[in-house]
Amino acid sequence: MKPQIGEESPKFRKFRAKAHELIFEADTPQGKLFDVVLLILILISVGVVMLDSVPDYHKDYSEILWILELFFTFIFTIEYIVRLLSVRKPLVYATSFFGIVDLLSIIPTYLAFFFTGSQYLIVIRGLRLLRVFRILGLHNFVNDSLSIVNSLRRSSRKIVIFLLFVLMVVTILGTALYLLESDINEGFNSIPRSIYWAIVTVTTVGYGDISPITSTGQFLAAIAMILGYAVIAVPTGIVSTEFIRTGKRIQHTNISCPDCGAEGHYHSARYCFKCSAPLKDEIIES
Repeated sequence: MKPQIGEESPKFRKFRAKAHELIFEADTPQGKLFDVVLLILILISVGVVMLDSVPDYHKDYSEILWILELFFTFIFTIEYIVRLLSVRKPLVYATSFFGIVDLLSIIPTYLAFFFTGSQYLIVIRGLRLLRVFRILGLHNFVNDSLSIVNSLRRSSRKIVIFLLFVLMVVTILGTALYLLESDINEGFNSIPRSIYWAIVTVTTVGYGDISPITSTGQFLAAIAMILGYAVIAVPTGIVSTEFIRTGKRIQHTNISCPDCGAEGHYHSARYCFKCSAPLKDEIIES
């Protein structure tokens, strides 16, 4: 019986199930081998781009390095297309973190045909090495990273409010130093430059290219230095509190969604946290 229009054929469903198992399931021997080979290719391709940026190598081996880059880009393009075909919701995967990274890792080479120098953006491929955690089975690293992400998300509102407060403080400090030092200190010749000094001081960077010379200005600088400790301590405390509160509850696995390719589900999860698709449907189907 032939499939109706818009209905997937059994052969394609079988291909998608096998491709999904190979690409997304690193727990299988074939999946581990695929990811190891992929990571080796990524490392070599990034190395090729770095060598091409060295003037001596670029002068003597530019043609060879360019051919190698085209080869790697072709391989990664095929791999990206297969990734999209291996999930039932390719648009969801394409807009995910790794989906965007995969796309950005191949676009610069094509842009190089129109814009000189854009091929060096290929170093973005290094972000794909994050998959090494999946390959080596380092679930604790994945769990910790997900805990940090969740903690940052939960504390984002408090951090934004605190950063707005810091922005207001450095604006006031910069304006005050401008009023005090502008007539006698060339470093504070404008309010934006004075605010720059306040940001450098409060963040404890301390370039030293600008410094107040009046007693009042030095007093305000001391206050700014003391506030710098709060700039570091307060956001850290906010995130740490959320991390302790929520981090221990997260117990993720390496199960990959057959629809969108999302990973990091709970041990007892039956549906994808991103697209709500059944996690076991593809296993039953295959």
